[in-house]
Amino acid sequence: MPDRSTPEVPAPEAGNTQKNTAATTAPADASPQRGPEKAGGASPSRLVSRRRLLGTAGATGLALGAAGGAAGYAAAPSPEKVAPLTSLGTGRVAFHVKHQPGITTPLQAAGHFVAFDLTAGSGRKEAVALLRRWSDTARRLMAGEAAAQDDTDVARDAGPSSLTVTFGFGHSFFARTGLEKQRPDALDPLPDFSSDHLDKKRSNGDLWVQIGAHDALVAFHALRAIQKDAGDAARVRWQMNGFNRSPGATARPMTARNLMGQLDGTRNPKPSDTDFDERIFVPASGDPAWMANGSYVVVRRIRMLLDDWEKLSLKEQEDVMGRKKSTGAPLTGGGETTEPDLEKTDADGKLIIPINAHSRITRPDQNGGAAMLRRSFSFHDGFDADGVPDAGLLFIAWQADPLRGFVPVQRKLDRGDALSAFIRHEASGLFAVPGGAAEGEYVGQQLLEG
Repeated sequence: MPDRSTPEVPAPEAGNTQKNTAATTAPADASPQRGPEKAGGASPSRLVSRRRLLGTAGATGLALGAAGGAAGYAAAPSPEKVAPLTSLGTGRVAFHVKHQPGITTPLQAAGHFVAFDLTAGSGRKEAVALLRRWSDTARRLMAGEAAAQDDTDVARDAGPSSLTVTFGFGHSFFARTGLEKQRPDALDPLPDFSSDHLDKKRSNGDLWVQIGAHDALVAFHALRAIQKDAGDAARVRWQMNGFNRSPGATARPMTARNLMGQLDGTRNPKPSDTDFDERIFVPASGDPAWMANGSYVVVRRIRMLLDDWEKLSLKEQEDVMGRKKSTGAPLTGGGETTEPDLEKTDADGKLIIPINAHSRITRPDQNGGAAMLRRSFSFHDGFDADGVPDAGLLFIAWQADPLRGFVPVQRKLDRGDALSAFIRHEASGLFAVPGGAAEGEYVGQQLLEG
């Protein structure tokens, strides 16, 4: 659900150059050279065309690619420093990093989320081979290269477009692979919430993959490659598609809006916060050891009842949220990042921010300091026979421990959030996302071979 205390990472404007350990830029000639064409691979002419695209972007394109996870928090650049949209394709995110890409990477315009179940007869051996294939494919595609086998050419002529591919393990994966002793306590199933209307077929799963990019074709190309790589080892359990505002669509970098028209990204933890790593990532000395530098992600499909929401007056909508719709500022005054005055009353002695306002209930200081890194996408899956939109939020929330992050906030929302009347939680999942793979390794290697 749109969570004011833990909102989305805002998508950065092109040209933003702050750095982060999870997103780095390499010039075009840093991509590894590939040899002669292999059966099912890409032709040399294709390699030249994609590398030429990266190499001709110039300094502007490289500046865009340097944008890191903290980029969305930087001050707005002056107009003359904003890179043109034509440079978007040059953005490149590194695969071999401390934390997997796609966690602190600036929010991309297009996203896919897919869960897999291992097939009957597949176990630890098949999972090892699968994660090797997936990691190799992710590394190649994120560098702007073709897939190793049977590339579909969907991304021909495109650069990496800030593509990220992130992998996680569900609770059921460990029993299927004989690794129950390695299953983290933090991966215990989430409790039931009164607002849940969950479809089990679209929830959980053995394996989870998140894909994001600034180009929809590049994102789909990666989705198709990952699905094909699964082969006979795993089958798709569920898949969801999301979108966000494209970088460059606004005159200056700003917090994204969700489908309710609300600014959704005001109070996200920032990488510059002294306790950011403590809240979001498992420490290097964490337990179990294979989760060092990893994180836990809660994934929820939250349908917005837009017909009901849009019947409310502007004031009613703002009272539900506790913030101004136009600026995101608290109703008690100031700007978007101003701390709300929860005790302030009007001339009649009534609280200006209602007692059940979403922003009041979700504030960290109202939930024992609980915080999550929100990195959500909007979705729209068409209209029903009555013209009601199937649309809302793919809620993606990262934390070092869901029992200290997501669970206490959601329990409090269950007890009286004004927004609850306008949303419906329809699917849910919790996944353990290990740290990034070192050079020469694949994601999850310490778990599967440790």
